Amino acid sequence: MGSKFGNLERLPYVITYSLSPFEQGVFPHYFSNGIPNMLHHTQASILGVMPRFVVFYLVYIWGTQELKNSKRNTPAAYENNK
Repeated sequence: MGSKFGNLERLPYVITYSLSPFEQGVFPHYFSNGIPNMLHHTQASILGVMPRFVVFYLVYIWGTQELKNSKRNTPAAYENNK
């Protein structure tokens, strides 16, 4: 009937290799290379990203304070009401 699924056709000059998932390292060099690399990239990009977050935070704080102030009633507007 043919080959198994996945080996249906043989191509000349094409070499394929496979490795069992049980033979692969799940996190090879994760703690020795991965975390220091992540810290390096974080430190390299923090100066480009952090000012945007600070400006956004200051605008957000200013906007919420202005909204709170605009919703507050002024006592001078109600002095003549009896």
